[in-house]
Amino acid sequence: MSRNAIPVMIGVFSDPDDVLHAAEEARKHGWRDMDMITPYPLHGSEKALGLKMSWVPWVTLITGLGGALGGLALQGWTSAVDWPINVGGKSYFSWPAFIPITFESGILIGGISTFIAMLVASNLPKKKPRIFDVRFTDDKFGLIIPLHEGAKEGEITQFLRGVGAEEVRRVDT
Repeated sequence: MSRNAIPVMIGVFSDPDDVLHAAEEARKHGWRDMDMITPYPLHGSEKALGLKMSWVPWVTLITGLGGALGGLALQGWTSAVDWPINVGGKSYFSWPAFIPITFESGILIGGISTFIAMLVASNLPKKKPRIFDVRFTDDKFGLIIPLHEGAKEGEITQFLRGVGAEEVRRVDT
């Protein structure tokens, strides 16, 4: 077991409603840092686990707007300051002609920064993946409750069985 590893209790469920209900009840018990492994996204799982909104959309918004403004500024500087050419009597800063590049530079910079932010937010790449149960990729749902100080293994086991877990086991990560 690694130095910072915390043992966890895993409850295996067959019904998605049961695992959502179990997560809500576990939060009421005061257990924190829980996780849920499901074969497909479950609507309401972030609320049931008590997760906060991610900061990644803010990165996308800020860098996307910054990229768009940067693209507009580059085009404006190039056509009005660095290489001013009067084409057909138009002004040097002809913003309607700059809209496609402004849009594309915002999308490019926003997309690249979102990719990098997602890697940072999810702590990727990981050296060795933790596979708790291969059934979680097919038809089972897992609720993971860490055994922090004060959390008793027997109490969590009894709780998970009481909320409908088919199987409960301890995993030393």
